[in-house]
Amino acid sequence: MNVNITQREQKILEDQRRHEEMCVQKYGNYADQAQDPELKQMFQTYAGQEQEHLNTLNQMLAGTAPDIQQKSQQGQQNQQQSQQLEQQARAAQNAMQNTMVNQKDEMLCRDQLSTEKYVSSSYNTAIFDFGDTNARKVLNHIQKEEQEHGEGIMNYMKKKGIYQS
Repeated sequence: MNVNITQREQKILEDQRRHEEMCVQKYGNYADQAQDPELKQMFQTYAGQEQEHLNTLNQMLAGTAPDIQQKSQQGQQNQQQSQQLEQQARAAQNAMQNTMVNQKDEMLCRDQLSTEKYVSSSYNTAIFDFGDTNARKVLNHIQKEEQEHGEGIMNYMKKKGIYQS
């Protein structure tokens, strides 16, 4: 579906694209650095989802907005993957009796949680600056997935005893 964006909206999308590029790179690098296999898998999954966000923003910059229904289905699949990760996490927790993560994994989690908070917030602002309803829906969908990433990291941290509610 075609979307007409203003110069201001184009600049906003370019900023969001840079954020997504950073997320793809950080999640990829952090997956390589993570010691805990569960954390490594979560970061790899999120890197792939961030790449999808980047592809979507590139589409929008080219003048088309993806079908939000299709994106919603992908979001449901992503949510199912997140639930599977949480189930695996619970199983690992039972097996390892809630072992603390090493300091490097803790730092990776804290940094990515901060990044997700920032990126989600920037999408919130972007959504209000867009006039096209379909573009707003797409950005809102991406923001929701960013929030889910933050929730996944926070749940991992809680489980490992490094995040206090």
